[in-house]
Amino acid sequence: MYSPILSVFFLVCSVIPCFSKNEIMQPILLVHGGAGDIPESRVKLKLNAVRNAALEGYKVLMDPKKTALDAVEAAVKFMEDDESCNAGALSTGRGSVLNLDGEVEMDAIIMEGKNLQIGSVAAVKNIRHPISLARLVMEHTKHVMLAGEGANRFAKEMNVPEVSSDWLITDYAKQTWKECIKNNKSHVTELTESIGGVGTVGAVAVDADGHVAVATSTGGTCGKLPGRVGDTPIPGSGGYCDDKIGAVSTTGHGESIMRHCVSFDILQKMGMGESAQDATRNVLNNMANQTNMTAGAITLSKNGDIGIYFNSRRMAWGYQVGDTLHYGINKNDDIIETVP
Repeated sequence: MYSPILSVFFLVCSVIPCFSKNEIMQPILLVHGGAGDIPESRVKLKLNAVRNAALEGYKVLMDPKKTALDAVEAAVKFMEDDESCNAGALSTGRGSVLNLDGEVEMDAIIMEGKNLQIGSVAAVKNIRHPISLARLVMEHTKHVMLAGEGANRFAKEMNVPEVSSDWLITDYAKQTWKECIKNNKSHVTELTESIGGVGTVGAVAVDADGHVAVATSTGGTCGKLPGRVGDTPIPGSGGYCDDKIGAVSTTGHGESIMRHCVSFDILQKMGMGESAQDATRNVLNNMANQTNMTAGAITLSKNGDIGIYFNSRRMAWGYQVGDTLHYGINKNDDIIETVP
């Protein structure tokens, strides 16, 4: 028997493509190695670190047993631990910049976009991988953020191994700290990027199912007051994601990023129809115009649209999609490699 309703149903089905999830979305892993006045002597190390971190994170992303959250954690852990990072190339984890007292205090955030679960830590000491501690906060507490002594006590309860201050502090970090103190001796607590004294790394990813995640980790800014917490562990500032829109990780002048809620603002503009690149550029330039401070961000939309922008002198970044790897550090850079 002829049914008009069935006819309409079959007509609609015939014009809607039937894609599998894997055909709809090609996984992407995008990383950054910090924005600022990166000296020429550190450029090759930075490029090497983000290149390898992108490869490492993408490898995890393509594992069918892993998630976008696993991938961003792996990429950031790699940068917290990479040999070139140990020499101070990225200045997070080992090699972190030092506070006013010559100590390492680190912040980190991790977030997934499906249920908006977040974990972050602030001003933690003697932890090799702050990003993994942040994930433990997300998965094993009812809180979003733990800070200072409480975060370190939680780390002990979770059997997270501590590392010595001597292990975390590199010769390059000591040298940078001395220059920072000397150059800002009359305003020693002023936050500055003038000698490359900001160290942050981050990663965003979208998997084959369209789920997004973000991870950001930092040693802060050189010569900061003990106990200072920057933008990195603050949701909506150092990082934010939502499966309905995308994911953002930021780097740069933390106080300005916090004042402008940069990550959240970028996603809001994307939600209103701006591309990932346009939203990232517009928010960062608006921040710079109002504060005279610089920053950078990496952005992915839920559909794999990429945004990479910085108004600082340099920002190291890299991403892999399929068998193609892209990375750079100066404006207009796009080094392309085909990988196995």
